[in-house]
Amino acid sequence: MGVFCKVTLYTDTDGRAKFRDDIVPLDQGTPESRLSGVFASGGYQLRQSPVGFRSQFHCTGAPQWCFILAGQMEIGLHAGVSRVFSAGDHFYSADLLPEGAVFDPQVHGHWSRQCGPDPLVTLFVRG
Repeated sequence: MGVFCKVTLYTDTDGRAKFRDDIVPLDQGTPESRLSGVFASGGYQLRQSPVGFRSQFHCTGAPQWCFILAGQMEIGLHAGVSRVFSAGDHFYSADLLPEGAVFDPQVHGHWSRQCGPDPLVTLFVRG
């Protein structure tokens, strides 16, 4: 059986966004073409961000996959941790605002920015 590494951006119990690597089993298909189960999705959205784009801190509105189609995207967290994702990379964004919380940009969420010389093109697929 093969596995797929699912990079997940999530909200920890302290309300702060963090990264973790989750494993998705590829337990279907054939030995030459390992597949996961079929996951439900709630639609998709494409985005292009120009050179120089940077967001403020924000939480993900709904859990979604983010696939980098072109350019590079950096995701930054409050702990000073950041990761750069390049074309062909992905992550699952699930850093939701904790239930009952009021958004505090000093505690919650992440920021994102376009990196490098090329515009950023992303595909978001709702989970």
